[in-house]
Amino acid sequence: MAMWRAAARQLVDRALGSRAAHTSAGSKKIVGVFYKAGEYADKNPNFVGCVEGALGIRNWLELQGHHYIVTDDKEGPNCELEKHIEDMHVLITTPFHPAYVTAERIKRAKNLELLLTAGIGSDHIDLPAAAAAGLTVAEVTGSNTVSVAEDELLRILILLRNFLPGYQQVVQGEWNVAGIAHRAYDLEGKTVGTVGAGRIGRLLLQRLKPFNCNLLYHDRLKIAPELEKEIGAKFEEDLDAMLPKCDVIVINTPLTEKTRGMFNKERIAKMKKGVIVVNNARGAIMDTQAVADACSSGHIAGYGGDVWFPQPAPKDHPWRYMPNHAMTPHISGTTIDAQLRYAEGVKDMLDRYFKGDDFPVQNYIVKEGQLASQYQ
Repeated sequence: MAMWRAAARQLVDRALGSRAAHTSAGSKKIVGVFYKAGEYADKNPNFVGCVEGALGIRNWLELQGHHYIVTDDKEGPNCELEKHIEDMHVLITTPFHPAYVTAERIKRAKNLELLLTAGIGSDHIDLPAAAAAGLTVAEVTGSNTVSVAEDELLRILILLRNFLPGYQQVVQGEWNVAGIAHRAYDLEGKTVGTVGAGRIGRLLLQRLKPFNCNLLYHDRLKIAPELEKEIGAKFEEDLDAMLPKCDVIVINTPLTEKTRGMFNKERIAKMKKGVIVVNNARGAIMDTQAVADACSSGHIAGYGGDVWFPQPAPKDHPWRYMPNHAMTPHISGTTIDAQLRYAEGVKDMLDRYFKGDDFPVQNYIVKEGQLASQYQ
């Protein structure tokens, strides 16, 4: 089994494209923090986003003389990550099993030069502290936008059609059509608003168009006029004016200091009673208890998403137990297809880093002390 796994990982290395990058800067210590796959590690040779898969770049790195440490142990003073803080040069993390890179960790990381996010969303990093320390922060922009947008559409339909109680009936040997049908609706004709219309938000709007919805969006920037016309989406400058118009609200904005706790009790109260809310952006954008209370009262008829705060979510997190939810662990952006894309993106940026070349402009989150516009 071990020989098969090694052979499979080598195949993945080749599939990702082996580039013989030789660095003049000498050997680097690279630490990757990913979720552990355990018994699932051998079920798919393309399962590279886990500890065992290690993004499929171990052989490529080690053949160049670099030291590659991979772990899922990231919390507490005695965790595996802490052992490498002081002498690592590169830290690779993911939004799915985030290693929280605090200002205190950055201060102790004397050799640290580069923070890479295998995926999209670098809010698990103290970005101002990284900028002040002169670190580069980058992510694989666009790597899982399709994956997340598809998942959002899935959750909208699951919640509107009241799918989960029906599934549970079947599993439990029951049959009660009325228990499902009394709160099941079509998507056609509903007003759907996205809070944020970047790459994921735009893809969602495009995928919603065939359902003949009334599409609204709120963002700091308007979509290009030709695309706006093609999709048939209407720009809403005032978020609080948009919310009561929507039957479905989807959160697609990054987590920043401006958006943290954005949906508190007061803002949720402005939503239409019976609204469906989908959030695959970041859990901390929502006031945790306010969401749970609104689901319990029925003001929110259904809440779905895969993002929590903190992550992994503790067993007593109130979203686990609130009614009419469609919550999962953080999975939407880590499909096998997305994993191959963000693994390739990480490899490309490491290759450029070893050579002293710039990354693709859109991948930078912090460069030369400046934060990307979406985090300002």
